[in-house]
Amino acid sequence: MGVRFIKAAVVYFLIGLGVGIYMSSFQDLRFGSLHAHINLVGWVSMALFGVIYRFFPKASSHKLATIHFWLYNIGLPVFLFSLFMLLRSGSVKWEWGIIPSAFLIILAVICFLINVFTNVSESQESSISSTKNTSV
Repeated sequence: MGVRFIKAAVVYFLIGLGVGIYMSSFQDLRFGSLHAHINLVGWVSMALFGVIYRFFPKASSHKLATIHFWLYNIGLPVFLFSLFMLLRSGSVKWEWGIIPSAFLIILAVICFLINVFTNVSESQESSISSTKNTSV
């Protein structure tokens, strides 16, 4: 699951760069919150999820990781598109896309939280450290 999150994160990184370049080139700063959400909720958060799942395979192989991945990756694009349309049009009707998609993202993060507290332990961490020390 970690690799999937990392690959998706890189896509959001590219999108975030594109939005940032657009905003800078055209001095169109109305998309600042969209840019921040793409980079933080897309690129940074997903990269962190991926790294954590790579370091803790027990959490990565748990059913909660799959649920987390799909809820997050269904909710986030809908959220970002709805936010873009809200900022572009100024119409609050796009909040009907933002609210349910934000709820999906929150549910995904709750799955992640439960998974981490259930399946990540210090013994896994120490085995990672010993593996790194012996391979060098």
